Parts: sequence; structure tokens; C-alpha cells
Amino acid sequence: MTDRRPTVVLVQNSPHSGPGRLPGWLEADGATAVVVQGADLVEQVPSLAGGGAAPDGVAGLVLLGGGLLPDEDERAPWLPHERALVAEALDAGVPVLGICLGGQVLAHVTGGTVTGRSGETEKGLCPVRLLDDAADDALLGPLGGLAENGEVRMVESHVDSITGLPPRAVHLATSDACGVQAFRVGDVAWGLQFHPEAAPERIGTWDVDELAELGFDRDELLAAALERAPENEKQARALVAAFAAVVHDRREHGTRPRHAEDQGRDHAHHVSGVR
Repeated sequence: MTDRRPTVVLVQNSPHSGPGRLPGWLEADGATAVVVQGADLVEQVPSLAGGGAAPDGVAGLVLLGGGLLPDEDERAPWLPHERALVAEALDAGVPVLGICLGGQVLAHVTGGTVTGRSGETEKGLCPVRLLDDAADDALLGPLGGLAENGEVRMVESHVDSITGLPPRAVHLATSDACGVQAFRVGDVAWGLQFHPEAAPERIGTWDVDELAELGFDRDELLAAALERAPENEKQARALVAAFAAVVHDRREHGTRPRHAEDQGRDHAHHVSGVR
């Protein structure tokens, strides 16, 4: 085992969807967090094997959110490379954490379905219900003891969503408003619809007019979120610590090859009741 801290690259897809609490938490958990802007991704992270922002290799990959669909390459020319890095991570067994758009990128790469303006819009600090398979999951399992009646509270901000799970994906969390809140592909790749990196206070910076157009009042969302902010921080912190633990474990014990192309051979499993 090497003494060097593992490097976790956080891909920032939008200036409005920053890494929030993640860098500090990952650093506290013994990792080196490197935030890379999407426009710089090809140059800074040519591959996960090393070079650019991670000369000794990428030990963990976090894909942040952004107001995009995972294949809107004209708006975000780095997305093809981001998808290629996800495929490389799946093949090499490098842990992946996809958040909102990032989770949708993981779903897209592995054969799932992402729908723009799906009708599953969520804004604010929302309930997320853990499913049975989350109990022994490396990422969400630690949240079980912190959940209230099987639910955790996480910041949500999306109008697009995953409407078809990738083949052989494990469905880990859901909600009444949005069918796919969390899933795992293989052993160490997770997609989340919610934002563990975002503190509830961040809701106070959201655009008032945009929220009003969607039927939300920012002041009401913020007040409700702040009431449960301590609960959210404990739950989100446990999730990030669990991801860091997976990164350390994989680095210490090595990875076994996985093949992303195998994930897409079956038809996507669509979520019941979602078109």
C-alpha cells in the first residue's frame, strides 16, 4: 500500500453546479480532491491512468451536475470525453460517483434512458426513500442508521431525470416525485439524482424567477430546508465518507477489470409508471 493520498477528480460541468462540500470532506477523508472544469477536461484528464491533473492516476471520479442532458455535445463539447472516462472507469474498476447530470451520464453510458423535462421536477430539500438493496450497499448502506422511516433528506434541483435504469443496474433509492434517485452499476459506480455536495443554505442563491415559473417559492424552500439542515449534513457527510472508503479500499486491494460494453447488451429496464 502506498502512502500517497489517492486523487479524486471532480468534473464541474457548469459554473452554477460547483463541488460544494465535497472537496473539504474528501480531503478530511484522506483523499486529494482535484476540481476540473469541463472545458479543461480533455487536457487535464486525458485518461484515468495518469497525466494532467492526476499524474499518478485517478483513484476516484466524481461527475457533478449542470443544466444539460448527457448527450448535449454541442452545448458542452467535453461530454464525449466525460462519457469515455466513465467507460474507462467501469472497465478498470475505478469508483465513480455521478451526481444529477453526472448520474444521468453514468446511466446513458451504461444503457439507461434519460428524459429531458420528464415531469419529475424537484426543487429544495426533498425526501429520498432507501430501497431494500441499499441496506448492504457500500455507498448508501451507512445512511440506513441515519434515515427517518427509511428516508433521508437531500437537496434536489432538476427537471430532467433517469426514466429507464441501465441493464442489470441495482435500484437503491426512489421517491414519490422521482422514480430513480440512486442506482449502482457493477460494484463501484453510483448514480444519484440528488446533491450531497449542496448545503441547504445554497437554496437561498437560486434564481427566484426560474423557481416561480416552475411553481416554487424560494423563501419557502429555503425555510423548510434550513429546519432539517443538521440532518442533511450528517446524511450527506456519511455518504461522502463511504465513497472515500471505497476509493481507499480499491486503491489498497487493486481493481478487477470490468467491461462497460457488457452493461449495454440488454434493453434498459424502465421504471414502473414512468414514460
